[in-house]
Amino acid sequence: MSCLTVAAETPPVLLGCSAVTSFPELDSSPGLPLWRVLLALAVVFMMLATTGWTSVRQHRERPQLRAAELAAWEDGTVGGRELPETDSSSPRRIARFFASLTAGQRLGLAERYPLVVGNLAGVPLRLRYLANRRGLAKARAHERERMTDTRLTPEGRREAGRRMHRFESMLAGGRQILAFDPTGSGRAAEVFGDLGRADRVSVIVPGADTNLLNFERTDRVFSAPVGMARALHRAERRAGPQTRTAVIAWADYTAPAGIDIDTMSGRLARDGAERLNELARSLPGGSQLSLFCHSYGSVVCGVAARELPARVTDIVVSGSPGMRADAASQLGTEARIWAARDADDWIQDVPHLELGGLGHGVDPVSPAFGARVVSAEGATGHTGYFTPGTDSLDNFAEIGVGTYGAVRCAAAREGCSEGIYGAGTE
Repeated sequence: MSCLTVAAETPPVLLGCSAVTSFPELDSSPGLPLWRVLLALAVVFMMLATTGWTSVRQHRERPQLRAAELAAWEDGTVGGRELPETDSSSPRRIARFFASLTAGQRLGLAERYPLVVGNLAGVPLRLRYLANRRGLAKARAHERERMTDTRLTPEGRREAGRRMHRFESMLAGGRQILAFDPTGSGRAAEVFGDLGRADRVSVIVPGADTNLLNFERTDRVFSAPVGMARALHRAERRAGPQTRTAVIAWADYTAPAGIDIDTMSGRLARDGAERLNELARSLPGGSQLSLFCHSYGSVVCGVAARELPARVTDIVVSGSPGMRADAASQLGTEARIWAARDADDWIQDVPHLELGGLGHGVDPVSPAFGARVVSAEGATGHTGYFTPGTDSLDNFAEIGVGTYGAVRCAAAREGCSEGIYGAGTE
């Protein structure tokens, strides 16, 4: 009997069991103790009895600000010309359209449709940053109104306050917000460094339970996308001071929330993979890209791998429940595949398998998968991989700037940087 385990960002619970006769990966390692299986099942049954698969918020629906702008954009014009379609136009077509406008026309569109312009691949970077500042200010004003809306529950008003303060924080200090959508739990992306001039760009792809409220944190700073990206950017500047680098905290996909069927399936990963591929193909310049994919984010990267452009040279997964493949060679990419796991990450107890569309496949740190396994010494728990002072962060930085010879391999997995051009140099 083998059991499927939910691999969310919190310690896992088993989703259910089915009769399975052969899983080589499970056969090669000790099974879960019976008491743990029974305890996990009891937790699941209790959750299903009390909350169901997902928790339903009883708050009044938030204003659909971006949907309203998209509807207006469809009927809009500039200089007597229709505006390009947002869902079928290529980034190159969008770039050509905006290049054909006057500076005043471009600014006018950013003012009228900030939540459209700020999320359009192909729009000049500085204009996207400006538009997203306008969009954040607009969303902040709406949440401030909702804070005193008596039609909302008390919890609804408190959530409005939390969102208002998050948007206020994102407006501070000249931050470079590459994408912002307040719809639902929200999506965002932020740039650290000069993205337009960078030689090498690193993209943080976070995991489940990522939303606008935890896009950044004041506690457990390095477990949130902004903290991860900021730490990696600083580490890359130390590792390669002569290399022009930029890092993107990319939470611009809808991640699974809590423990539900989406966490075990590939549905949201497929949607996220499409968005990740669009990002990789639309970034300006000829920079090389490295993807740093944490937890469920590694599922997104695994699904995206086959369609990624050649500029993506490295895919690094940490705390991974699997990449929806049985081996790195099955990902269909020429990018190097790296993996990290710290000693006390609970994800190691998750049976890495796929059955009937549930589960995410072979463990990326297992010898059978064939990834280059790097040291994560110093990292603790499931979200400690980007903490300063850890081997994992230092290794990520060396990969990000291309100094592969300085990468420290995991114990008993020496040679992780062999066969890479220039790996012997630092």
